[in-house]
Amino acid sequence: MLTGKRILIGIGGGIAVYRVAELARLLMKQGAEVRCVMTKAAQQFVTPLTFEALTGEAVHSELFDLTAERTMGHIALARWADVLLLAPATANLLAKHAYGIADDLLTTLLQVREGPVLAAPAMNVSMWRSPATQANVAILRERGVSFIGPVAGALACGEEGEGRLAEPEAIVAALLPLVSEQKLAGQRWVINAGPTREGWDDVRVLSNRASGRLGVCLAEAAAAMGARVTLVAGPGTPASLAGFERVDVETAHEMQAACESLAKNADVFVATAAVSDYRFAAPVEGKIKREGRETLQAEFAANPDIVAGIAAMPERPRKVIAFAAERSDHVAHARDKLARKKVDAVVANDASRMGAATGSGWWVTVDKVVELPEADKAIFAQSLIEQIQAMGWKA
Repeated sequence: MLTGKRILIGIGGGIAVYRVAELARLLMKQGAEVRCVMTKAAQQFVTPLTFEALTGEAVHSELFDLTAERTMGHIALARWADVLLLAPATANLLAKHAYGIADDLLTTLLQVREGPVLAAPAMNVSMWRSPATQANVAILRERGVSFIGPVAGALACGEEGEGRLAEPEAIVAALLPLVSEQKLAGQRWVINAGPTREGWDDVRVLSNRASGRLGVCLAEAAAAMGARVTLVAGPGTPASLAGFERVDVETAHEMQAACESLAKNADVFVATAAVSDYRFAAPVEGKIKREGRETLQAEFAANPDIVAGIAAMPERPRKVIAFAAERSDHVAHARDKLARKKVDAVVANDASRMGAATGSGWWVTVDKVVELPEADKAIFAQSLIEQIQAMGWKA
């Protein structure tokens, strides 16, 4: 979701500087173009060469660089960025920005910056809690500066408490809404993801190969575009630090109850989860012993059809999107599912690719079929959101 986005990292002087190197790599892995500005204090912890090697761009540090200043380089640099990220945002840096002090390149950039600014503070817990720092944070929030962290934990000084730089993944998640057009603002989305797991005895379960990754990518993308998102997650669904609510479940009945409750009058329900069609009819307490048994039989009972049930609810979501994993005749099966379950669209994909790192398939509605080319699941999720947005929406 950061492909083509331009991130300028303003690096303050604190021990957390070393973690900003990891953050820069993660931003670039997400497709962002990254440039860095370092204060003199920051260079006492990590040399500019580290960030130059990571980003492939020269690190900026001097305000009075005559070559750059011939073209007002500091202003151009401030305007180049889609987001100016302060990491670590030290107490000194926050204080200077709050009171308009511009005595080096980074603080001057902050004074001329007209776009989004995200601050990721990191400092001693007492410094963070001090009345002066909290007053400065309040001033900056009122001016529109966004904040992520600090988080509680062990600090470099040996103390415990709020003051740690937020995790790089959390910072990236906080950046996404600042660089994404808020096309889904005001909408409520419910997404289910991952497998379900049905117990046979105290040890064995019935499950499947679904990873839950696509559902997480959809939740992250929809939340970044302004939607209020709830993810109903089956076992093993990857964690995410993005801004959405998560409800963890295990069995099909637990997923049904959560989805039906949450999806009432929602704008969109997307059923990416691979729900077990069957459960053990008579689960066994304890552990089934193997001794003396060459064969073993089990009876199964059908699980609820979650997506069909939600499509039939009186408080039905405005759009219900189902998935159909098949080994052949994908579009034909999807059209059949579309009619039987009375959903608005079906994403047909190949069952042999369950759990893969990429996604592909067909978007099937009553009036069209769109082939969705193979792509990383984060990109595939965005293509699905585009298809959902393009559907007809009744008031």
